[in-house]
Amino acid sequence: VRMEMKDSGSVVLTAYHPHSPARMPSVEQSFGQEVPSSRSPGSRKSLSRCRRINRMLSNEPTPPPTFSRSNSQVSMDSTSMEDFWCEVESIKESSEDRPEESTLLEFKPADEGELEAEWLQDAGLSTLISGAEEEDGQALLSTLTRTQAAAVQKRYNTYTQTLRKKNKHTVRDVRDIFGISDSSPTFETVPVSPVPSNGIQLPGQKPLWKSVSSNSCLDCGLDKGSPSVIEELSYEVSFSESVTVVPKTREWQKNQRFKKDDSALPKFIVPKSRFGLTEVGDLSPEDMKKIRYLSLIELTAFYDALGVELKRNRTERIKGRENGLFGVPLTILLENDQKKVPGIKVPLIFQKLLLKLEETGLETEGILRVPGSASRVKNLHQELEAKFYEDTFDWDQVRNNDAAGLLKMFIRELPSPLFTVEYLPAFITLVEKISKIKLQLQALHLLIMLLPEANRDTAKAFLQFLKKVVANEGKNKMNLWNVSMIVAPNLFIYKGKRANQQEMQAAATTAHIVRLLIRYQDILWTVPSFLISQVRKMNEAAMNNSKRQLMFDKGVRKLLRRKTMERERPERPEGAVTFPPYLQSDIPEGVIRVYAPLHSKVSMAIQLNSQTKAKDILARFHCENSHGSSHNTGGQIQSLHEIGGNIGQHCLDPDAYMLDVYRANPQAEWVIKPKAS
Repeated sequence: VRMEMKDSGSVVLTAYHPHSPARMPSVEQSFGQEVPSSRSPGSRKSLSRCRRINRMLSNEPTPPPTFSRSNSQVSMDSTSMEDFWCEVESIKESSEDRPEESTLLEFKPADEGELEAEWLQDAGLSTLISGAEEEDGQALLSTLTRTQAAAVQKRYNTYTQTLRKKNKHTVRDVRDIFGISDSSPTFETVPVSPVPSNGIQLPGQKPLWKSVSSNSCLDCGLDKGSPSVIEELSYEVSFSESVTVVPKTREWQKNQRFKKDDSALPKFIVPKSRFGLTEVGDLSPEDMKKIRYLSLIELTAFYDALGVELKRNRTERIKGRENGLFGVPLTILLENDQKKVPGIKVPLIFQKLLLKLEETGLETEGILRVPGSASRVKNLHQELEAKFYEDTFDWDQVRNNDAAGLLKMFIRELPSPLFTVEYLPAFITLVEKISKIKLQLQALHLLIMLLPEANRDTAKAFLQFLKKVVANEGKNKMNLWNVSMIVAPNLFIYKGKRANQQEMQAAATTAHIVRLLIRYQDILWTVPSFLISQVRKMNEAAMNNSKRQLMFDKGVRKLLRRKTMERERPERPEGAVTFPPYLQSDIPEGVIRVYAPLHSKVSMAIQLNSQTKAKDILARFHCENSHGSSHNTGGQIQSLHEIGGNIGQHCLDPDAYMLDVYRANPQAEWVIKPKAS
């Protein structure tokens, strides 16, 4: 799908690139917007600036300022651009009188090799830097595909070469660490032939696919009846291995145009394999940590395969506020909130602002775009800081536009951006350097998998809200592009010395990113199955390494001899169930014992066949339970979980075919319990 647009009636966005910060045109000089009369009188001073920026974006013959064209030129009407620039102006005005309560992000130029060292650490491969034979690092390396191994090799070679130049210390060759005898350091890779979604490739087994139907795929795109191109996304093979043709030219960099019409976006479907689909909340935190490692390696390999440089910012850790609501790091805010509400994943204040807007603001015309009163928002902010945790704040006094202003302020005031400082350049690059929306979406998918848990959960709640705003377009007059243009500067303009440069360059590029995030969010929260397959292999390799190490540990040999006649079981992860002795006898092939602690019938042996699904097992427990309780026991939705073996914990898709899951992980235990919220 090419992003093209006819030039009739369109304008081209250009970006300023001053030679020094001192020559940067200030936001005050350039940005503004004509707004409804409800806006505060003080904002009238912006009207002339708005007209100037509008003329700059149009074809009117005015003396152009000195600039060079951005890599991402975009065609769109001046009204849409005014939305973006006036949101920037509103952000600037709202922050002029606010004291800085946390240290600004400080950028430091990375020494040669330091970025590669950080990359190896973030990818879970610190063993290559330390030289220690860490089991997790070895297990991770053993699961890499050809392209992933090449990406690791490239970064490791750069790291070692720069260290040798600096003569800091003798660098151990990767062959010495992992016993590789090839002439050059290489990593053993796994085959890239099709593998079952969440399992292990079985000898001679064909890919396990269902035919695509309305109930057997994840449908993510436009509403029914909207004209759109339909494309299929596959999670079976890594994205980097699927790149068959590397673009030889970058014509899209010279003249990239976005169609703001929603119908310009393709409709993607993700067919369910026989293992079903897995969302980010369906895996244990330990396995999601491994998903993050693999996602960084895969993203790097994917960019390498496309001939695109994966850029990362290097920042010093900052110290924000340790209490309060605004300007507090997400992790600290959640730690404080979890003392009040255990297990909460999204900050309470953020949840409350979203709830307020969902209850009363979704149909408000111009919601998010029309600003609230700056003085009211400032007073509400101060009152919230003082009264929120005491439950004495009066939410009925908050007008919808003011609530929207507080919501955007919360996001902007985060000490570190919601999408992290380190990977903001990678978000920009996926639009500026990659032409096809399908490839953009795959890169965006991996970037979402990379986010820390707190950022990912908060971003998910925010994007779900934005989807509801767009769904009410008929009343609030905010379509997908309008919402994207308003939200983009709040997400991608961040505190720091380069903020003005970033905002000048990012307009339509960041708006397009937000549009993809909103439109395809159901896909983005689904864990690619090839990554889950690699996590399984990684866990198996770690278990095998542990077994080999134990065999050489004299202190446990006596214990092993006593246990030789007992059934071998993997180390029991958190959440596993302890079965009574009479249930721990060997179970015939194809038969699983399912444990349901919240049902009156707590255990049942079930013979699997090729058509048995997870939802069938849930239904059987419902039917055979002596009290007739449903699998919504206790008001909570019950799901079938796969625990242990080569996975930490995995909440199964109701449509997963159990015989296939069982064969992929025969050592697992099967438990019916509530799905983690």
